Amino acid sequence: MEREGRPVSAASGELVTIGEFARLSRLSAKALRRYDELGLLRPALVDPVNGYRYYDPAQAEGARLVAWLRRIGMPLNRIGRVVALDAGPAAVEIRAYWARVEAETAARRDLAMYLVDHLSAEGRTMSRMPDNAENTGSSESSGRSGSAGAVALAMRCAALTDIGVVRTANQDAAFAGPRLLAVADGFGEGGAEASAAAIEALKPSTWGRDGSLSAADLLNALEDTADAAARAVRDAVAPCADPDGSGTTLTAMLWTGSRLGLVHIGDSRAYLLRGGELFRITHDHSLVQSMIDDGSLSPEEAASHPGPALLLKALVGEARPAAVAVACRADVRLREVLAGDRYLLCSDGLSAVVEAADLRAVVVAADDPQEAVRRLAALAREAGGPDNVACAVADVVVEE
Repeated sequence: MEREGRPVSAASGELVTIGEFARLSRLSAKALRRYDELGLLRPALVDPVNGYRYYDPAQAEGARLVAWLRRIGMPLNRIGRVVALDAGPAAVEIRAYWARVEAETAARRDLAMYLVDHLSAEGRTMSRMPDNAENTGSSESSGRSGSAGAVALAMRCAALTDIGVVRTANQDAAFAGPRLLAVADGFGEGGAEASAAAIEALKPSTWGRDGSLSAADLLNALEDTADAAARAVRDAVAPCADPDGSGTTLTAMLWTGSRLGLVHIGDSRAYLLRGGELFRITHDHSLVQSMIDDGSLSPEEAASHPGPALLLKALVGEARPAAVAVACRADVRLREVLAGDRYLLCSDGLSAVVEAADLRAVVVAADDPQEAVRRLAALAREAGGPDNVACAVADVVVEE
């Protein structure tokens, strides 16, 4: 246990012992020593002979900031970045952290509500079953849309990427196949490799091929698929000088023949056209979206927000501690489909520059997915094409 010496003088004024500073900052001496070891709060002076720590009373405000950030659950490594910043940038960093916490909480809430609905429906089904009912082992075909006798459904789809007008390299990726629709928007030194790796990791997935899988099993398979994409991104950008600064968004839909599984992280988007109305079915993991959510910005103000597109969640290169890795996991959910549905997936190179009304007009009017993606890419270029564009469109049709 560290013994306290007498206060000493320094250029900044009178210094105080660790015990006195603990009283000033309302932190324990043990916590202060820990923060010193981690580089979060260095003493103003360490006696070279006896090792006593001395603090400047002016450091108390910084010490309290560390304590407050710990109380909101911020990891120590991120606290280190915040306390090194000036007040304005520190406030932005804290807002971004808390917005990510709220986004993750919202994702857990959505999953909880899904489970409540799923189990409630299952309970109602069980309550209607006669006592002598038996499971015959038969299952619905993976190509059926619902109850026995329902028509078989399939996806017809198309995808493309466009470099845009301004960028000199294309870091976006897109894919359209019978069981997978995906877009990814790479960033950083290894952005192109990250976006390609994320989508490639989804292609060999065999999840959901057995129509007898329960909803819970499908959700587990989706989680495994999302984790595989995260690992693929880490491997792809590992050679980069700054792996943590490279990564990608990912928005993908995997088709079982009766349901769509949605995997989403970042600010690429998925839309559903149904009954003539276009609905966004994903929630951006971005600072601007968090400001819309808490009322700091209106959607109209957000469209012209001057700040950078700061992502709160994405697939990035560097492996994270377990708690952080869970917080940064992609959203996954299941969606029931109807014949006639049209889905659009796109990077923000399209959604951020094309007005919602123009987006809807093209998605509604295009005769087929191939025409839709061509016209959408052209719209982005007409709007200035400041970024790469990735888009994929799928129609749910009755299988011939």
